[in-house]
Amino acid sequence: MFDKLEAILHKYEDINMELNEPNVAQDAGRFASLMKEQSSLTPLVECYKQYKKCKKDLEDSIEMLESESDEELKMLLKEEISNLKNQLPEIEQNLRILLIPKDPNDEKNVILEIRAGVGGDEAAMFAADLYRMYTKYAESKGYRTSLINVETIGIGGMKSVNFIVEGQGAYSKLKYESGVHRVQRVPVTESGGRIHTSTATVAVMPEVTDDVEIDIPPEDVRMDITRASGNGGQGVNTTDSAVRLTHIPTGIVIYSQTERSQLQNKNKAWALLRSKLYDMKMQEQHDSEAELRRSQVGTGDRSEKIRTYNFPQGRVTDHRIKVTLHKIEQILNGDLDELIDSLQAADQAAKLLKMNGNM
Repeated sequence: MFDKLEAILHKYEDINMELNEPNVAQDAGRFASLMKEQSSLTPLVECYKQYKKCKKDLEDSIEMLESESDEELKMLLKEEISNLKNQLPEIEQNLRILLIPKDPNDEKNVILEIRAGVGGDEAAMFAADLYRMYTKYAESKGYRTSLINVETIGIGGMKSVNFIVEGQGAYSKLKYESGVHRVQRVPVTESGGRIHTSTATVAVMPEVTDDVEIDIPPEDVRMDITRASGNGGQGVNTTDSAVRLTHIPTGIVIYSQTERSQLQNKNKAWALLRSKLYDMKMQEQHDSEAELRRSQVGTGDRSEKIRTYNFPQGRVTDHRIKVTLHKIEQILNGDLDELIDSLQAADQAAKLLKMNGNM
């Protein structure tokens, strides 16, 4: 591990030297690339420097203790040595965490797709609850959300909804939400007071940016312009502004009608199509890399039942990490931090275990 850290430190120093060269500042592309690489390495380098300083201080203190005769100074040195010995393992653990390979999608915006599953109208009502939960969570993080398309039912439920969450690190927070969510409660449509179990599926896809190559030949996509339907807002369904894209090789159909502008709907539809195709590509990679899948905490399999929301008991249980929280109302109002932090910690621990086994 420390050979690798030394190599990273030398690389970081080389980047700093190159950034100070006059000709690099004139090359905007090269300068931006170096700045990005420097920024990504800084936390690890700073932590490693802290580790080296702590270790050097410990060695110096031990050396001073061996030659010191003053009892008071010896007591102070012993206390300092004890503190430094306690700090070293913590800093080393932080180094191991920082060495975990970064997910290249972590800093990206995300596109979420929620679909009602088993349970009819109640499943659609639950899908609407999940949509509200994620928009509330995004709002608490300072992220911006915008609808792409929504298919509603008359009693306030959603058969399906697609929306974008924009904000730095949005994917790193929301990527663990993909999978089947289950609700157990008495539906508003139930007159007999019986508890029903319904489901909704959530797919979280990174928004495809310029650094990702997704080849979509024009002949593979049919685009239709139609008049928006439903309650899209004043003026939305009076013009031919809705856009439907059909990706012929996969059969994926994208529909966007939430904006008045045909161009805005077109841009949203293409963003969703690119993300869906990229997501399919990632799924294929996950399916072929069984070892990688085993080291992940629920970020691959869309059919995995990941969480249960039990209203009678007021609890939410995440089945992947065996965590149960008795605060269902707060969670459905967007208070997801405790769940997401626990999922990130579990994922980190699994990757650390795998990394340590390979060292």
